Amino acid sequence: MKRNLCGISLLILCLALFAGCGGQPKEEKVADLDFTVLDEASIPDELKEIVEGKKTDTFKLTYSDESFLYIAVGYGEQASGGYSIQVKDLYLTEKNIYLNTDLMGPSKKEEVSETATYPYIVIKMEYRQETVIFDT
Repeated sequence: MKRNLCGISLLILCLALFAGCGGQPKEEKVADLDFTVLDEASIPDELKEIVEGKKTDTFKLTYSDESFLYIAVGYGEQASGGYSIQVKDLYLTEKNIYLNTDLMGPSKKEEVSETATYPYIVIKMEYRQETVIFDT
């Protein structure tokens, strides 16, 4: 009986350790990537229409033209204004482009509108064929 309890305890400990590791490890960074965060006026019209149709829900998408890759991330409807999005990491791995963004809420001291907002970010970079891995 003691042996079974020790075995079960060891199994639970191993499962807890693996769950705490967050699953698969991130791929190794090969190079940082240059990018520009676009204001609304600079977003291509076709992409702007796509974003408008998706902005009420969370979304992650890529869009490209002959020269550039655009990466868009939206956080859906928020109850008030004052939200911003931070690009925490954008880099190239051997096989992919890795993007990590974070939604930043308004500070407690900040006066914000009480109307719903739909924060999103559009990143423009040189065209690349690698798959974008979103970590948001």
